[in-house]
Amino acid sequence: MEKIKYISDKTKRLLPTRFKRMFLVIFAFVLHYLVSYILDPYSEFWQDYFGRSFSELLTEWGISFLFCFLISESSILIHRRLNLRVPWPQNKSKRLFLEITLNFSAVMILILMNMVCFAILDPQSAKVESVPSIEEIKGMLQWIVVSLVISFMIISINTMSYLINNWIETATEMSEHKIKAAELRQASVEAELNALKMQLDPHFIFNNLSVLSELILEDQQLGFEYSENFAKVYRFLLVNSKKNMITLDEEIKFLNAYIFLIEHRVGSGVNFTININDHSRGMYIPSLTLQLLIENAIKHNTTRKKRPLMITISNDEVGRVVIENTLSPMDNPDIVSTGIGLNNIISRFQLLGEKVPEVIKDQHIFRVCIQLVAYDRENSNS
Repeated sequence: MEKIKYISDKTKRLLPTRFKRMFLVIFAFVLHYLVSYILDPYSEFWQDYFGRSFSELLTEWGISFLFCFLISESSILIHRRLNLRVPWPQNKSKRLFLEITLNFSAVMILILMNMVCFAILDPQSAKVESVPSIEEIKGMLQWIVVSLVISFMIISINTMSYLINNWIETATEMSEHKIKAAELRQASVEAELNALKMQLDPHFIFNNLSVLSELILEDQQLGFEYSENFAKVYRFLLVNSKKNMITLDEEIKFLNAYIFLIEHRVGSGVNFTININDHSRGMYIPSLTLQLLIENAIKHNTTRKKRPLMITISNDEVGRVVIENTLSPMDNPDIVSTGIGLNNIISRFQLLGEKVPEVIKDQHIFRVCIQLVAYDRENSNS
């Protein structure tokens, strides 16, 4: 229904309104006398013009108004018909030629009809000499010129009105198209973000349930504590599953429970150091970014007691977090990738429109520098 209404409103706006029709008739009527006077202000027509009786003036004005009305309406009709059959964008030269030719023909026909009308109302004027005088020829040519000027002025107004309306409609359609494209892009961004988040669950559950089942058999108390922290971590995932951004402080609190799971899953083969100043804790970061980087580091490096994996989370300056880990490549690097890792993090930052993390790697360390966000994008956009 909304689409049909929009098309109807659009069509209606391109058609001349009653106000526009009335304006064109009045404009043509005034222009008729103005141009006639400008062309020859000393003609016999103007010498004793106001010396005529009121009835004569009223009759002439009525006929002139009717003549101008017919010129205006014929021009509007021709313009509308040509808009349907030969629109301007299709063939500009042909359209201009047809509009001028048809309006010229219409004006000539109306002039003949006007002459017949005057002859009927004033029979004396019909009794002219076989050879018209120079003044009569001059008056006839002046009449034709005035009528053509009126017609061409109306053509100009109609054409300008059409072009302006067409420009407005095009601009409106482009704006609506941009809005729809933005809405589709936003929907696509949200869908991709949700898809990326959902990748976490199978990977996370598989690793930790395997460890939990082993700990319960070995140490029930430790298994209970592990399950408590596992519940905290999973609760965090459920609560923040729909959030794209969270505070760094929330992410660090989540990591405390998550690191507990890692330390009991890997043992002393991994060593964590977290050093974040209070000024940066209130800033925002895409949720689970640090967890993904920690998981990525453990997945691609060995975790041995003699040579533990060192993972450091710090911020060298306000508004930036650095996640760094030592490099100790596995002897068998042929591990199955789940697609969750650095590519996931980069994709999330790109989809959120934030600065992509800077990755630095050499022979000894792997470092990821993340720029924090100073405001909550979700709340600020809502």
